[in-house]
Amino acid sequence: MKEATTIFGIRAVIEAIESGETIDKIFIQKGLSGDLFSELKRTLAKGQYNISYVPQEKLHNLSKGNHQGVVAKISPIDFLTLEDTVEPILAKKEAPFFLLLDQVNDVRNFGAIIRTAECCGVDAIIIPEKGAAPINADTVKTSAGAVFKIPICKVSHIKDAVFYLQSSGIQVIAATEKTEMHLYDVDFKKPSAIVMGNEAKGVTPSILKTVDHSVKLPMHGEIASLNVSVACGAFLYEVVRQRF
Repeated sequence: MKEATTIFGIRAVIEAIESGETIDKIFIQKGLSGDLFSELKRTLAKGQYNISYVPQEKLHNLSKGNHQGVVAKISPIDFLTLEDTVEPILAKKEAPFFLLLDQVNDVRNFGAIIRTAECCGVDAIIIPEKGAAPINADTVKTSAGAVFKIPICKVSHIKDAVFYLQSSGIQVIAATEKTEMHLYDVDFKKPSAIVMGNEAKGVTPSILKTVDHSVKLPMHGEIASLNVSVACGAFLYEVVRQRF
């Protein structure tokens, strides 16, 4: 187990990348330039990284040192590839169970979802390279350590993961209020994957067009939606109810 670490300074970030550290997110000051920054850009071009371009004030808040316009978060876990994770699970389980998070970006929601997913027997969680919440101390705490017990995969695009799972015989179900079909109408005894969306925007429309079913929870109150971690818990436990 590694500790979540914040590093700052252009050279330090370059060295961390080249040494193989698992970089969770990189914050770069808007308008940054110079020869050293050009070297950083060349290094970043060799891989896929979650990068945010932010005002200088944001970097001051993230680091008290001389950040030179660049701060990075090193993940306490190593992210896995989709293929290396899914294939062994398919080989040993008749009805695997996956969870895809489409740009869930609040660390506490993310941690709570990871905790519930581990309790419900989810085989792996799949998140995008960009737009996902980082795994930091808050994520670890909120997950009650579950972040170290369940495989987490990063993919370039969630849509690609949907296609990959479908081609492997797994039905993909998206959570959205923009449908007439209820969660309880789905047969989750089949190999299944659930997609939960961003806290504000929900599941991306292009992903909704690719999934096998879009379903919702019945709502009887005046408030039209649930917190994503609460909704995710309801979805995951419906799978548990049907299977166990």
